[in-house]
Amino acid sequence: MIYRYEKHYTRDEARALLPQVRQWLKRVHDLRDQFGKQDSRIRSLLAAGNDVGGELVNNWVKLLCQIKTVLGEFKSRDIQIKDIDRGLIDFPAIVAGKEVFLCWEQDEDDIEFWHDLDSGYAGRERL
Repeated sequence: MIYRYEKHYTRDEARALLPQVRQWLKRVHDLRDQFGKQDSRIRSLLAAGNDVGGELVNNWVKLLCQIKTVLGEFKSRDIQIKDIDRGLIDFPAIVAGKEVFLCWEQDEDDIEFWHDLDSGYAGRERL
């Protein structure tokens, strides 16, 4: 059978990653907040006709690189971020011989749902 994803998680494997996933999500949220503040500052300076560069732009670029690095943690494991604000995460899995996503949201204590690859959150079913 041909699958879309190379890595498939069992429920236990995905559960074991939840503490790390929670840390990555928190890190992305924190970095994104910092990046937004830096970006607003740069935009206001540019709008006022100021030249911008130096440490301000270097920090902006560093934050962008840090965000990319954390997002790479998800990508390298084939873990899908469906909604970063909600912390909606999908883990590729095989359920009853079918490739699906184990679906988890950051406010949930455990991985209790799955859905077809194309149905999304609306198609969630309890495991």
